[in-house]
Amino acid sequence: MPKTIQFLITCEHGGNRIPPQFRHLFTGHELLLESHRGYDAGALAMAKLLAKTLSAPLFISTTSRLLIDLNRSIGHPKLHFETVSQAPSAIRDDIFKHYYLPYRNKAESVIANAIKQDKMVIHISSHSFTPELNGEIRNADIGLLYDPTRQAEAELCSRWQTAFKSQLPKLKVRRNYPYTGKSDGFTAYLRRQFKPENYVGIELEINQKHVFNGTRQWQSLRETVIRSLLEALQTDTR
Repeated sequence: MPKTIQFLITCEHGGNRIPPQFRHLFTGHELLLESHRGYDAGALAMAKLLAKTLSAPLFISTTSRLLIDLNRSIGHPKLHFETVSQAPSAIRDDIFKHYYLPYRNKAESVIANAIKQDKMVIHISSHSFTPELNGEIRNADIGLLYDPTRQAEAELCSRWQTAFKSQLPKLKVRRNYPYTGKSDGFTAYLRRQFKPENYVGIELEINQKHVFNGTRQWQSLRETVIRSLLEALQTDTR
């Protein structure tokens, strides 16, 4: 008998807030906080709609990734912005204990508890990407990131891509673009904790050009994401 599915939605880069006690670390870098390096524009709105539609637990962070990047592993060179990396260890420890650990531990605990109840967890991590990086135009509207060695992830992303084509053929939806699904990230970490038959981790990446393309068009795209996902889930024959 197929396992019951437990959905989980997370958004690691939902905002660009810097708590008051750390703002001195970003003096002169205010514009950077407003850029794609400070947060993933649109990712929070997408995450909230996914969670509402799927009746799923939702974990979000609105603290800037420049303070500490919840989608990076401990020891990653880009875990902090350079001014934070150069701050005293007591400050970094405080940031780690109050922002990084609680977020990741709570999400991991939800997954572990669902698996104990013999459920399969489908985790969608909501992100967005800048249309142009280092002079290169990103050639996609939507990216679906996954580990191709994990069958359930590969199959779901294939069905989701097909459903996007059926819902809105003009959208360019690519798998493992603009990043690879196996590169360092929260889903990659969770794959090491949980077996493929228990955990499916997908990173949804949306081109930010759609986020800034007007309220109505951005809302329409979010609805397309939802419809295509529901279609992909309905075509699961496992």
